[in-house]
Amino acid sequence: MNAMPKVLVVDNGERAPDGALSAELAGMGYASVTTPFEAADDVLALIPSPAAVVLQMPRQAGWAERRRFMELASRLRKNLAESGTPVIITGGVNGAATMLQNQLSMHAVAAPDL
Repeated sequence: MNAMPKVLVVDNGERAPDGALSAELAGMGYASVTTPFEAADDVLALIPSPAAVVLQMPRQAGWAERRRFMELASRLRKNLAESGTPVIITGGVNGAATMLQNQLSMHAVAAPDL
């Protein structure tokens, strides 16, 4: 099994080529899976112990969409609290990788799968 730490990125499904976190995450040594909001729970079930979950909220999100992302973040934080998996909300690509790096530096890195 791939020992690379995995990050789940959740967005609204509208992906601009310059808005992808995957290249930044790969450069930091993370494998990433990007999924639309509606599939987040299903994809999370397939990633047994992600290094982090990043909710990539659109910068121009309206109130309803922001609320939906905030509610998901709250639920995921509660569900992932025991494992210590950080749930990070970002409003775009800029700064998201730095936020992730700062959050993960506070957590012990899991041992590779043997």
